[in-house]
Amino acid sequence: MSIVITFFVAPNHEAAAVVAEGGPGGVFESLSYGNFDVEEALIEWESVFTGRSFEELVAADVPEVVVDPGDGEGPMLLAVSPALQDALAAADQARLVEVSQLWVQERAADGEVFDQDIATQILSDLARLADGLRGRDHRLYCWTEN
Repeated sequence: MSIVITFFVAPNHEAAAVVAEGGPGGVFESLSYGNFDVEEALIEWESVFTGRSFEELVAADVPEVVVDPGDGEGPMLLAVSPALQDALAAADQARLVEVSQLWVQERAADGEVFDQDIATQILSDLARLADGLRGRDHRLYCWTEN
């Protein structure tokens, strides 16, 4: 099964939800990847950046679900938490490499193989996108479809 994952910038949940059916490509500035559990990744990245436990973040409903078909059919839309967005925007390259290494190790502990260079590239791309949001009243969102 192939999973399409697109991170994008939108001014608010309502604007982001407009693209839930077809995806944000061509509508909002976006980055696309594939084939990893993005909801789990967002929690793991935030856990590493902020020091909050995975369980604490899940209990706090991180990441926030904006659109969920509920039946596993159709696209899902998540809002990246302000804490993760800020951490990405503030991270230097050394920190991004460190977080990506910890994420790859976490995935390996669960039996998944994830390329270190790709992991670093994803976080670096997201950091650039988040950094561009400083001083703007916009958020990072993630659209995903199986």
